[in-house]
Amino acid sequence: MKLTGKFDTRREAEMTVERLVQQFNIDRAKVLVAPDGDANSAGTEDAGADAAAGTSSQEARDDAALNGRVVVTVDVADDATADEVRSAFNEFDASA
Repeated sequence: MKLTGKFDTRREAEMTVERLVQQFNIDRAKVLVAPDGDANSAGTEDAGADAAAGTSSQEARDDAALNGRVVVTVDVADDATADEVRSAFNEFDASA
């Protein structure tokens, strides 16, 4: 079965993938990250490395492609793994 979550920021999507791989031992090859649509996107909001720098030694960034949400799809084989994926999606504010 495939489970899908949509995230407002690339950072939330990346944090979810790391949680799935590191904590739940899901094979990274079973996880797909893609834009929600045809255009490249870092989400709908700036976050993480896409946001303005926190120190004065870095220049603010305004080049993040904000063309829609970031979609994470995970191929799971059983209900226990599906529950873990749903838990990670909820932790990082995914929507269906």
